[in-house]
Amino acid sequence: MELFTSELLSPLLAIGLIVLAGVTSFITAAFGAGGGLLLLVVMASILPMSAVIPVHGLVQLGSNANRMLLTLKHIDLSMLVYFSTGGIVGALCASLLVTQLPFELMKLVVAVFVLYILWGITPAIRETSSLGRAIAGAISSFLSMFVGASGPMVGSYMYLNGYEKFRFTATFSSCMTFQHCLKAFVYSAIGFSFWQWLPLILAMIASGAIGTWFGIKLLNKLPAEKFKSVFRLILTLLCVQLVWQAIVQTLH
Repeated sequence: MELFTSELLSPLLAIGLIVLAGVTSFITAAFGAGGGLLLLVVMASILPMSAVIPVHGLVQLGSNANRMLLTLKHIDLSMLVYFSTGGIVGALCASLLVTQLPFELMKLVVAVFVLYILWGITPAIRETSSLGRAIAGAISSFLSMFVGASGPMVGSYMYLNGYEKFRFTATFSSCMTFQHCLKAFVYSAIGFSFWQWLPLILAMIASGAIGTWFGIKLLNKLPAEKFKSVFRLILTLLCVQLVWQAIVQTLH
């Protein structure tokens, strides 16, 4: 795989991604989940695949870091330390493989992974010991380098610990922040130029912060269950379209 390089985006496409970052952050804040997956699938459909995982990761880094800072005193430091230690191991292992995968295959992997998250049983490590926390960090960080959206997997593991709301949000956000930092480090090490994408990334982070604020204001005031059913169908159709793109590009 050649070194990662940026391709210029049209102003209209850039504006669309900035707006989408706000909308998907609103969705996550108002309905509990889903925004990151939607952002990932849309980005995979319109951006060069070489940029999707690292750019999406840095945008999600900003979003999670914001929530982490707002709930800093509630973090379970033990979970963060062991999860992060395992995450480093997982990221190092992934760095040996990520440059070997064709871009078309990465697009297919993202689509299949999201479809599994939507309709399958989210894999979870049931062990909440120190070793279990490290293993959870290693597995989710490894997968995150290829599929981008490990949040549902990490979230399902966090729930096993019986955290109250603020402790869950703080610990989840801190673990995801560290995981996205690892992703930024790995992709920088293999040649991805974040500087070329930084203006877009910063604008998407700012838009996401606004979306999060509005979403929290409307939390529990919207019909979440009905929305989630329609949202799942829309995301499924987008994934099918992404699979089709991957197949066509592979054949050509």
